[in-house]
Amino acid sequence: MSGASFNPDAATAAYLVTLSPAQHERAIAYTQGGHWLLLWGMLVTIGTMVLIWRSGVLARVAGRISARRRNLTVFLCAICFFVMQLVIELPWSIYANWWRERSYGLTSQDLGGWLGETLLSSAISIALLGLVAMAIYALMRRTPRWWWAWSGLVVVVGIILMVVIAPVAIEPLFNRYTPAPNGPTRDAVVELAKRAGVPGDKIYIYDGSKQSERYTANVSGLFGTARVAMSDVMFKRGADIAEVRGVVGHEMGHYAEHHILWLAGGMSLLAMLLFFLVDRFYLVAARWFGAGAAIGDPAHMPVAWAVASVIGLFLVPVMNSITRFDESAADRFSLAVAHEPDGLAKALVKTIEYRASSPSRLEEILFYDHPSVERRIHAAMVWKAEHPELVGE
Repeated sequence: MSGASFNPDAATAAYLVTLSPAQHERAIAYTQGGHWLLLWGMLVTIGTMVLIWRSGVLARVAGRISARRRNLTVFLCAICFFVMQLVIELPWSIYANWWRERSYGLTSQDLGGWLGETLLSSAISIALLGLVAMAIYALMRRTPRWWWAWSGLVVVVGIILMVVIAPVAIEPLFNRYTPAPNGPTRDAVVELAKRAGVPGDKIYIYDGSKQSERYTANVSGLFGTARVAMSDVMFKRGADIAEVRGVVGHEMGHYAEHHILWLAGGMSLLAMLLFFLVDRFYLVAARWFGAGAAIGDPAHMPVAWAVASVIGLFLVPVMNSITRFDESAADRFSLAVAHEPDGLAKALVKTIEYRASSPSRLEEILFYDHPSVERRIHAAMVWKAEHPELVGE
C-alpha cells in the first residue's frame, strides 16, 4: 500500500476495534480505579504515619542509643519506621497490588507467592532506605539550610547504583533469566541490537508470567550489566517476530538514548523540590501531629513522611510527563531502527487491558506515565504513511 493511499486515522481505528467494547470498558474501569488508588493510598499513608507517631516507638529507639552515635540512631529508627509501615499497610498493599490485579486477570500468582516476594523486596528496600536516611539526616545536621538540595544528589547516585547492580544482584532473586535459545527470535533481536548500537550479547527470556500477565520486555542495567530481557508472556500470547522487533526496539531506545540517566536527573530535581517543600511545610504538620520543630530528629520521621506523601501526590503529573516524553522518544527510536509500525501497534493493543487506550488529554497528563495507546498507535501509523519504503525492511 502506498503512502498516498494509506490512512493513519483509519488504521489506528482498525487496531483499536480488535478489542471488544467490553474489553475496552474493563480496561477503563481498571485504569480509572488506579487513579483513585493514588488518593486512597495517600490517605492510608497519612493514617499510618499517625499510628506510628502516636506509638512513640521511634522516640524510644532513639532514646536508648547514645546521642553521639547519630548515624546508628537514624539507621535503626529508619528500619523500625519502614517495618512498621510495611506491617500496618499490608492489608492495603494486598488489596491494591495483589487482589485487584488478580481480579482483573493481570496476575495468576497466589497470595503466598506474592507475600513471599513482597517481604523479600521489602527487606532489600528497607535496608537500602535505612542507608539513604542516614545520608539525608547527616546532611540535615551539617547543612540545615541546604540539606534538601544535597539530598537530591543522594537520590540520583542511588538510582544509578541500583540500575547497575539490579540485573546481577536483585532481579535474579525474583525471576529466572535464561539465554534466549538460538532461532529466528534471537537472530532478530541480535540483528536489531547491532542496528541500534546496543549490547546484543546478553539476550534473555525471564519467567515474568510468574508475577504478571502484562506483555513486556526491557533493557536493564548500565555499562557491563546491560542486557535485553523479554518476559515469557510475550511468547505465551503469540508474539510474532514483528512484535518482538517493535517492542525490543522500543526498549533498546531507552538504553541507546540514555533515558535512565535523564530520568535519574529528572528525579533528582523532583527530589530536591520535594525535600524543599517538606522542609517548608514540616512545621505545619508538626503542629497538627503535636511533634517538635526539629525536622532532623529521626523520631519525627512519620511527620516528614506524611508531608512528603501529600506533596508527592501533586508531583505525580510532573513525573508522568517526564516518563511520557521518554516513552515517546523510545517509540520513535523503535520505528527508526526496527521499521515495524504494525508490530509495535499489535503489541500496544495487548497493553490496553491495563492501560485504557483513549483517555482525555487532561487524564493522560495527570495520570499516564506512557502516552495513550491510541496516540502511540497513531504515531506509528503516521510513520508508516511517511516511510512506506522502510516498512518491513
